[in-house]
Amino acid sequence: MLEVHDLTVRFGGITALDGVGFGVAGGEMVGLIGPNGAGKTTLFNCLTRRYDPDEGTVTYEGADLTALAPHAIARLGIARTFQNLGLFPRLSVRDNVLVGAHHRGRAGFLSAGLRLPGVRREERALREDADAVLERLSLSEVAGHPAAGLPFGTLKRVELARALVSKPRLLLLDEPVNGLNAAEVEEFAGTLAAIRGEYDLTVIVVEHHMGFVMGTCERIVCLDFGRKIAEGPPEEVQRDAGVIEAYLGTSGEEAGT
Repeated sequence: MLEVHDLTVRFGGITALDGVGFGVAGGEMVGLIGPNGAGKTTLFNCLTRRYDPDEGTVTYEGADLTALAPHAIARLGIARTFQNLGLFPRLSVRDNVLVGAHHRGRAGFLSAGLRLPGVRREERALREDADAVLERLSLSEVAGHPAAGLPFGTLKRVELARALVSKPRLLLLDEPVNGLNAAEVEEFAGTLAAIRGEYDLTVIVVEHHMGFVMGTCERIVCLDFGRKIAEGPPEEVQRDAGVIEAYLGTSGEEAGT
């Protein structure tokens, strides 16, 4: 489904990504790990066209993503959540979720302004889709509540709902369990495992919570200083000497592993 080849991004004299490459098959869940500053979010920003790579290609279902405008990405079936919540605090939970369905609207400026019957039907259908996702993620009770003031764990689910209502095939999760307590992490992991099948999702997740990543992902890609240093099944990657050194600053033998 996704092929990243020789991806390189530079910011002045800093190389954030240095020739990174890997592939993701349809239906797979891949964890993207690495210390702070390894280039994980930069990679996500390239996939969603927030950044232009200096070198390399990103191919999604045969389409060259680097040749597309940022607003075209969602229509291809790619959605993401953000490391820092990107919600509108004064909007209701339902309206925040509906923002994710914006690209699915077909009404033009004039027909929307005149509130023609087709526009009302379209809005009703999108609202029904949003309410179905809210119910699936146990958010119906807060659908009319402003995002401001809701618990952090609830807001994480709202971001997930906003991504799901866009009807993605590839879901990019940027630190989805950061800031959650142990019970919330376990609940999110269970929800994610369930909706992968229900929504036929391929998932790439950036996360520092190793228990979550190792327990939910079939394959792990590890970055360090912008380079890929390991790739493989979780049990193999967590024993890799380069990965241990990147996280602990020492080799596996020195760490007693």
